Amino acid sequence: MEIGLHALGIGPGADPEIIAATARHAERRGFATLWSGEHVVMVDQPTSRYPYTSDGRIAVPADADWLDPMACLAFAAAHTSTIRLATGIVLLPEHNPLIMAKQVASLDRLSHGRFTFGMGIGWARDEFDALGIPFERRGERAAAYVEAMRSVWGSELATYESEFVAFRDVRVNPKPTQSALPVVLGGNSDRALARIAAWADGWYGFNLDDVEAVADRVAVLRSHCDEKGRAFAGLSLAVALRAPSVADRSDLADLGVTELVLVESPPDAVADVPRWIEELGDRWIP
Repeated sequence: MEIGLHALGIGPGADPEIIAATARHAERRGFATLWSGEHVVMVDQPTSRYPYTSDGRIAVPADADWLDPMACLAFAAAHTSTIRLATGIVLLPEHNPLIMAKQVASLDRLSHGRFTFGMGIGWARDEFDALGIPFERRGERAAAYVEAMRSVWGSELATYESEFVAFRDVRVNPKPTQSALPVVLGGNSDRALARIAAWADGWYGFNLDDVEAVADRVAVLRSHCDEKGRAFAGLSLAVALRAPSVADRSDLADLGVTELVLVESPPDAVADVPRWIEELGDRWIP
């Protein structure tokens, strides 16, 4: 099981010098992936419950700097050569799928095939309202958008039609460097896991309580895969725990988890980044 790092794009992780130093040192120390998430809009008094904390509130202050993850990871790609890059996650229903398909392919091309497109359907109605996008049926919209994006990645001349997006005989270039660019879906609910079994390449489980919670979610995902005739072993499984322990590693690997993602905040000073990464690596990477 590999170790990833979710630390870029927010607060100190939005500083270009911090991003560059974190990316370089994480690559050197053997981290597998750099993850970066997204919120286009934050509000001071959200009306939607945040699904990944017990109190229903997101830990990131509404006035924090939060970079666009595609730009953030493109910047990180320019400072690295081997570490993978992943969005964790892009809120796909908030975006035009053809524009996003081009952005994803461009980042994969610029990183020489190191990109994983992590996406989700979103939880914050306030954000959708501000963007003028329907909050209802966002799961169906996301599924159609992924299908549309794959159609332009896989065809020189693409045609696609659904209730949510339609186009005929369009060209979207460049194509991704990876012939099958991985699309992983975030979310811990039963419905999210059913979507993964239906059309995603993997799961990003976020802020789960402990190994037992992961085991429960993995069992549900296996069940959905069985129902759909999908090979569970073909999925990538990346998870982030609220309070991970080194002792969790073997148990997570036994469950089929392929990557444990550490959610961390970089230090404020770029001079402190090497020691911070070294300490994380000494603890987590053999």
